[in-house]
Amino acid sequence: MNRRNFLKQTGALTGAALAGSSLFASPAAAKLPKGKAENVIFIWLGGGMAQIDTFDPKQRGNSKASPKKAGSEYDAIETAVPGVKFCEHLHRTAKLADRLTAMRTINHHLIDEHAFGTNFVHTGRLISGSITYPSIGSIIGHTLGAANPDVPAYMLVGYPNVSRGPGFLGAKAGYVYLTDTESGPAGFTRPEDVTALRVARRRELLEPLTDRVPEGSVIAQYRTAQAEALRLAGPGFMRHFRLKDESAELRNAYGGEFGQRCLLARRLVQAGVRFIEVSHNLNFINGTGWDTHNEGQRNQHILIKELDVALSALISDLEKQGMLDKTLIAIGTEFGRPAAYDARGGRGHQGSCFSLLLAGGGLKHRGAYGVTDELSKKILKSPVSVSDFHATIYAALGVNPSLELFDGSRPVLITDGGKPVAGLFG
Repeated sequence: MNRRNFLKQTGALTGAALAGSSLFASPAAAKLPKGKAENVIFIWLGGGMAQIDTFDPKQRGNSKASPKKAGSEYDAIETAVPGVKFCEHLHRTAKLADRLTAMRTINHHLIDEHAFGTNFVHTGRLISGSITYPSIGSIIGHTLGAANPDVPAYMLVGYPNVSRGPGFLGAKAGYVYLTDTESGPAGFTRPEDVTALRVARRRELLEPLTDRVPEGSVIAQYRTAQAEALRLAGPGFMRHFRLKDESAELRNAYGGEFGQRCLLARRLVQAGVRFIEVSHNLNFINGTGWDTHNEGQRNQHILIKELDVALSALISDLEKQGMLDKTLIAIGTEFGRPAAYDARGGRGHQGSCFSLLLAGGGLKHRGAYGVTDELSKKILKSPVSVSDFHATIYAALGVNPSLELFDGSRPVLITDGGKPVAGLFG
């Protein structure tokens, strides 16, 4: 037998054996949950939201006593889901608890430092010296594309950084960002004297130069991003940022600047943006944002109340628009906070047990998932890794969490072994 025939026969036998093995006929793979959500609004609470003071309240503590008593800063209240309690300053959201799930047993075991935590919750991966991993927003935008070709797939309302970026996927999987809801993204409105004809002539002038750029180069990625910006520039895209087109009653229901960001996010997903991140750490209205060390804890309730107003308005608005089952709201933060207070009455960092949240998206919500101990310090039941959280988001969108993307020729799974939380499906 010659070598070619031998390899053909060996390959056929090996393929048949593998096809019949558990590797390819895995029951777990066959039962992979698959949701019907179409878009994601990802709310980022930069600094580290204290789960014990928000979505996983415990016994009351006392930051002013001597010695200080560990526990929740505020009283707990009942929600729309029997047996599930939230912080008293989340009373609007509590009434909508049957539309959401506080994932109380999220955990990671990194150094509890902001940059590491921010990168990990956005990418699901440790920072590496050899590869820059894409964010979940870039992966979803790259994989599914925009629901409408007239808008970007991925947008950010907040300040850009590498943790939110496309990583090895390149500029084509990047985001359009803005920091001001009134003006929208910078550079997308043409000056009045620049007509469509002048834009077309400028493109003609550039084409001989851009055509010389080597494919796959960094400059080629910039060329792709520039072409996308030129395509979107103009009134067709910018009209989505006219919040005054909404009623005054609705705008007021969303509250201040953060609420207006959430209202804009609803308009953008309605327009076809697949993934939009909304940052809530602007202006540090309590002095420190969600990073409540020392005196920042004293005014934490201001942040929580603002979150409550905006989040409840967003859920209710999406529901009235008939969009809640198609829009998954996710709340992310880099880690949680311990029950014990520091010397000046604030809280430190805690990544081993904290809360993230999912709402809408057609999931089977239960108010809360997972059980922690009496101080929200240890996980007692149903731990959820950050990779599992990502996998649940992907599955809600109908994306296989085991999907492979490629960094050059190297295959990279979109989650690091993450599994969707099966109890939220079906």
